[in-house]
Amino acid sequence: MVYSTLFLYLRDPISVPVFGPQGEDAGQVVLPDVFRVPVRKDLIRRAFYSELTARLQPKGRDPMAGKRTSARSLGAHHGVSRVPRIRGSMRAALVNMARGGRLAHPPRVEKKIHEEINAFEKKLATMSALAATSIPELVKARGHKFNAKYLPIVLDSSVLEAISKASDARALLEKVGVYDDIVRSYSGKRWRAGKGKRRGRRYKVPVSVLFIVEDPYSPFAKAVKSFPGVDVATPELVNVLQLAPGGVPGRLTVITTRALEGLKARFRVDTQ
Repeated sequence: MVYSTLFLYLRDPISVPVFGPQGEDAGQVVLPDVFRVPVRKDLIRRAFYSELTARLQPKGRDPMAGKRTSARSLGAHHGVSRVPRIRGSMRAALVNMARGGRLAHPPRVEKKIHEEINAFEKKLATMSALAATSIPELVKARGHKFNAKYLPIVLDSSVLEAISKASDARALLEKVGVYDDIVRSYSGKRWRAGKGKRRGRRYKVPVSVLFIVEDPYSPFAKAVKSFPGVDVATPELVNVLQLAPGGVPGRLTVITTRALEGLKARFRVDTQ
């Protein structure tokens, strides 16, 4: 899909440094024009809720739940309330205020829970969320910690095969100035409140760095997945849920050079 120059910022092309496997300077690269798209926070939030609700599974209740009982009301003039009572007993049933009774307003399968959005709006929201990763002010506003001067952090694609250990990946991230955000995520890990602790969701971990790589099964990608709050995505499938968690744009992002080419091909902007 080709987009018009009407969506571009009045900014010059963004040039950022490229880092090698040892954190050394490996040259400069000009970011694709998608990183110059205006940040539309309203579209990003709408697309976020659309993608979030698309993952929810519709649920409902058995229409006869709480109604399989012999309870009948005794009527008036018995010196007791008129709620239905089980035969041979004074125990109330069937009504919603009784123990084991029906629900007053149970969940219904026919309820529409998916917030739909136009395909073009969703595409533009993804582009806008991607552009927000290049603005340090928005990244700092999300609470990320980093020492880099230019965003996003661009790594040479040779890193994917050159680094296979988490210790080596940590050394590289420290040199490029983003490991402090992983430390922030680790220190913010806490127990979840509520019943989710018993359902496989014991901890809540703040999101940290997003890695956009061309091969999510590479040694480097497997090494960084062990860090708390880290997500790994491909340029073909990265979405607003990953680029703007909670609907707030400006996630700290690390991209490889080949992944930049993939983003350029996916979000091609007509500059003529």
